[in-house]
Amino acid sequence: MADEGAIREQALRALPLPYSLALRLRDAGVAPEVVCEYLSVEESALDGFYRIAEAKLAAASVPRTGPSAALSAPAADSPGGRQRRRL
Repeated sequence: MADEGAIREQALRALPLPYSLALRLRDAGVAPEVVCEYLSVEESALDGFYRIAEAKLAAASVPRTGPSAALSAPAADSPGGRQRRRL
C-alpha cells in the first residue's frame, strides 16, 4: 500500500497545473504575493483559489472503483480504447 505522501503526490500530479502549483508553493511557504504573481490571480482571490485546489485534490485522492473507474480507462478488448456497441 502506498504511503500518504505518495498518494498526495499522485493526486497533485493529476490536478490542472495552476492548482497543483498553488498548493505546492503554499506548502513550501512561498509568500502569498509571490504565489499570486506565478498564478496571475489577485491576492484577494487567493483563498478561494486554494479552496478550489484543495477540493480538486481531495477528489483526485479518492480511489476510483466501480463503473466510473471503467470509464476512465480504455477497454482491453477495444482498439483505441473505445468499446463497440453491437446492434
